[in-house]
Amino acid sequence: MRVSRAQAEENRQTVIDVASRLFRRHGFDGIGLKDLMAGAGLTQGAFYKQFESKDDLVAQASRRALEDALDHWSAAAASRPDNPLSAVVDFYLSEGHCAERSDGCPVVALGSDAARHGPHVKESFQAGIQEYLDLLDSWIGGPEDGQPHSRSMAILSTMVGAVLLARAVNNEQMSAQFLEAAAKSVMAQAAATAAKADPRQ
Repeated sequence: MRVSRAQAEENRQTVIDVASRLFRRHGFDGIGLKDLMAGAGLTQGAFYKQFESKDDLVAQASRRALEDALDHWSAAAASRPDNPLSAVVDFYLSEGHCAERSDGCPVVALGSDAARHGPHVKESFQAGIQEYLDLLDSWIGGPEDGQPHSRSMAILSTMVGAVLLARAVNNEQMSAQFLEAAAKSVMAQAAATAAKADPRQ
């Protein structure tokens, strides 16, 4: 049976959505096309009608995963408009986010995988990371010493590294300590930045 263009596009978007979650859970090389397509309710034969290659899907799924992650950041920030950074830190450095592999941060889940892939995958990650940095900039102020995103890069590195380390250990107490220490560090950096910006403090 011939599939309509609308249905084919819907199927394509479903594959991208499913792949964005399965890649975060298993890694880019930890799941094959057959299982990816089965997860989307489609056959492997349909894959090549929708994507040029697995790398094509990896790049698009990475973009989708980063868009989803930014939606989580935006939702957290909107819940506490008086202090959006604190809201995002509470969400991102929570045990719940740490435990959520399929819908968690793709930079944590797939950053090392992306480093081993080609420019299209890295381009997807760079665009998403840039949006993270832009959001952080809007909450903590502009560049320091003329270096674009310097404060935001330090904060993002702290947050991503903490979740990565928290996931990498068996000891639940150590895992929680990584998250807590990072949260304190990020908020201290933000407070120091605010104090510099306001000479009355």
